Amino acid sequence: MYYDLRLVTAIKGIGRVKAAQMNRLGIKTVQDLLEHYPMRYEDRGAITPIRALNNNEFGTIQASVVQVTERKPRGSLVITTAAVHDNTGSAVLVWFNQPHIKQILHPNMSIVASGLVEKRYGKTQLSKVEWEEAGNASTVGGIIPIYNSTEKLHQNALRLAIEIALTTINLEETLPHEIMKLYSLLPRNKCLVSIHCPSNKQELEEARRRLVFEELYYMQCALLYNKRQQQYSLSGIKHATNGSLFQKTLDTLPFQLTSDQKLSLHEITRDMEETLPMRRLLQGDVGSGKTVLAVLALIKTVENGFQGAMMAPTEILAEQHYRTLQELLDPLEVRSALLTGSISAKVRAETLFNLRTGQIDIIIGTHALIQKDVIFANLGLVVTDEQHRFGVEQRAQFEAKGRTPDVLVMTATPIPRTMALTVYGDLDVSTIKQLPPGRKSIKTYHVSSELRSRVYSNLVVKQIELGRQVYVVCPLIDESEDSDMQSAVALYDELKTKYMHNISCALFHGRLSHAERELIMKDFCEGKIQLLVATTVIEVGVNVPNATVMIIENAHRFGLAQLHQLRGRIGRGQEQSFCVLISDSQSDESLFRLRSMTETQDGFVLAERDLLLRGPGQFFGLKQHGIPELKLADVIRDLPILLQARQAAQTTVSTPTLMETIRPALDYYFTTWMTGVQG
Repeated sequence: MYYDLRLVTAIKGIGRVKAAQMNRLGIKTVQDLLEHYPMRYEDRGAITPIRALNNNEFGTIQASVVQVTERKPRGSLVITTAAVHDNTGSAVLVWFNQPHIKQILHPNMSIVASGLVEKRYGKTQLSKVEWEEAGNASTVGGIIPIYNSTEKLHQNALRLAIEIALTTINLEETLPHEIMKLYSLLPRNKCLVSIHCPSNKQELEEARRRLVFEELYYMQCALLYNKRQQQYSLSGIKHATNGSLFQKTLDTLPFQLTSDQKLSLHEITRDMEETLPMRRLLQGDVGSGKTVLAVLALIKTVENGFQGAMMAPTEILAEQHYRTLQELLDPLEVRSALLTGSISAKVRAETLFNLRTGQIDIIIGTHALIQKDVIFANLGLVVTDEQHRFGVEQRAQFEAKGRTPDVLVMTATPIPRTMALTVYGDLDVSTIKQLPPGRKSIKTYHVSSELRSRVYSNLVVKQIELGRQVYVVCPLIDESEDSDMQSAVALYDELKTKYMHNISCALFHGRLSHAERELIMKDFCEGKIQLLVATTVIEVGVNVPNATVMIIENAHRFGLAQLHQLRGRIGRGQEQSFCVLISDSQSDESLFRLRSMTETQDGFVLAERDLLLRGPGQFFGLKQHGIPELKLADVIRDLPILLQARQAAQTTVSTPTLMETIRPALDYYFTTWMTGVQG
């Protein structure tokens, strides 16, 4: 047995009640328990005098309890504090919603306590406290694991359950001997013991390296195997080389492709001319020109006798693509259509009929494209834009509209190399880093709310007087009693009254009807509206070259990727553009995000910084892709191991004997984690 899938109740001492408590942590099987790795460790062999504790670090003290108090400042919040001292000074230990502490601790008790040290106004406080009575063998000496737990499932109960599992379960090896030898990896059973009960830091690091390698190795094996199965088990469409219609479309473009665009286009067309189905990711920064490559790929499939489809996450973006398509293709008599949830029943019925009977060559739409009644006559290529906004099942349903269509997915959120290997290991990747020639760098500033008046009365008004247009983005539509954030409705009223006399303004948000949104965007694109107050609904899909100013209110409320996407709405013309981030937040994370925006426009640099802030689990929502959030590995810290694991996986997937060796473990990976990717 490679993985122990018995319920945790198979472990001595774990009954139904404790098993239910563990289930809340995602621990259902013995394997889950063994892989419930410590979130951190405390070296309780290093007792530190209270006076010598370092601020903002975890420290361990041995002290005597002076007094235990409890207070309830509001609602159900209970704060328990214990004043303690040793021969160098005093400190306060703090627990939240753990009222039982007051019943256990008592004056003059000698305890060993570990926690996060905070020094303020000459006083020392420890929070996130773990403690035991001095003299207990587990507290004195050694590196103690600290687990993610719940109020009812204490650390000692988890440690004991894991210790019993480690000593009573036969832990078999999961990696091929050849791979272990090649990468100098320790046995799995030894590493599981060391990760939960380390004797020293060197042993802990060696154990962690092996277990991180295993986690990333099987992820990469699954991704590569999945890609190979999809490609080699299916016979795709072999498109002919580029023909006259493709060339005519290319010749009608009002600009020359950049070298990055040319290379990406070559990679796409080369894939389409192979028998194996294309599975390619096209990533490029905001405004880098991905859409035109998608159009050319769609034209290629049309001139080969097939239909093409592009799915976008919002109606606004779908409509934008459709307009771009019409401008290029109507003169070439290529038949196109738009399908969204807002079109009338009559138009929808007519569109579905024409699609089914082959009278539509290319269709652009939203989620409406994956409805059951949408049937293609002969689908050759599916394109998904802003693909990380769609779930695995939605993308699979889209691809299933054809027999084995070529697949192109696009994203304007630049993906760090680490995430490309992790999330998109089953796709070939094309990257556009160059922006079209003539684009000027967007001047970006971070200002406090004290300068708001100057921003609107000077920068905004003057740009409008020069004939330019302006976006103003707010985090909320309406004011809220629970928030002091700027709302779009309130700001719109303020700007109209205070600054924008005789200036055409409009309010744009998600609660407007489709017809209202379409009319406003049409008027803004045509220059009839000079200032647009909006929510993040304009984050993607709006292309107005005459817009040169982006004001973002309460900018700290937006993520780094979102700020970059919003800024990408401007800077699309030849004139100098300006982005102003208004925020009073002083938090380190907010200041880091805002400073990053003022320092660079490189979406790939910002993506790396965003990954640092948010961590790999949240960067794209790995579960959205059918890939698990990593239990131990960190793709930033562990990039060298990831690259080794990728190399080992490539060797394994291409070697039948190695594949046979890992088959049970790979089956476990697919059945428990990769069901989403398999569709």
